[in-house]
Amino acid sequence: MPAPQNAFKAALNSGQPQMGCWVGLADAYTAEITASAGFDWLLIDCEHAPNDLRSMMAQLKVVEASTSKPVVRVPIGETWMIKQFLDAGAQSLLVPMVESKAQAEELVSAVRYPPVGVRGVGSALARASGFSAIPDYLTTADGEICLLVQVENRAGLADLDGILSVDGVDGVFIGPSDLAADMGHLGDPMHPEVVAAILDAMKRIKAAGKAPGILTTNLDFARTCLELGATFVATSIDVTLYAAAIRGAARQAKELLGSVEG
Repeated sequence: MPAPQNAFKAALNSGQPQMGCWVGLADAYTAEITASAGFDWLLIDCEHAPNDLRSMMAQLKVVEASTSKPVVRVPIGETWMIKQFLDAGAQSLLVPMVESKAQAEELVSAVRYPPVGVRGVGSALARASGFSAIPDYLTTADGEICLLVQVENRAGLADLDGILSVDGVDGVFIGPSDLAADMGHLGDPMHPEVVAAILDAMKRIKAAGKAPGILTTNLDFARTCLELGATFVATSIDVTLYAAAIRGAARQAKELLGSVEG
């Protein structure tokens, strides 16, 4: 019996656009609610959300049980950390702050078993192998891992062609906020210079045969990216959606009280 098929990777390979949402509330209960919404994929964020390995795994379980496909963003592209996340069952990883071809090559090695990579062989006690219930896990796992690298500064853009040349990188995600900051436009990811850089990157990623990805709550910009061939696009963030909704509810409640007292 082989490793579970990675439906997210299969969708990217077929060129089928996937619409997603960022999951940053760091709680399995709210992740389960989000997983019932109908997004194609959900990004469990362990870089900027207060997640650890166990909280990530709890959210991974509820997303796996839904029709949405889970993607996990690791805090940093360290081999030892990637090993733990893979053993916990994550099959699609997004790695932030990738700046060079050499770094991309190291990440490919980190997600593959020897002799082609350096992933530690501990599947016998790992959730990824069903705790040894998948007898062919070691020989089939590599092919089902989806490695997405995040380019989000000028250094990464400068070596984008090198990154794109690395076999084993399935997709490249452009991080608008960090890129804007690095380009001198902190807090303005829709600055014309930033937008131009992102769109150029999208075209190059697509032309290289990799999956282009983006997170933007600007639906017009998301449409433009999709038209350029973006394959995994997130348009919502659970934290900001909840914050806006609960603040709106509080405002309405206070307005209601004011109308009664007046």
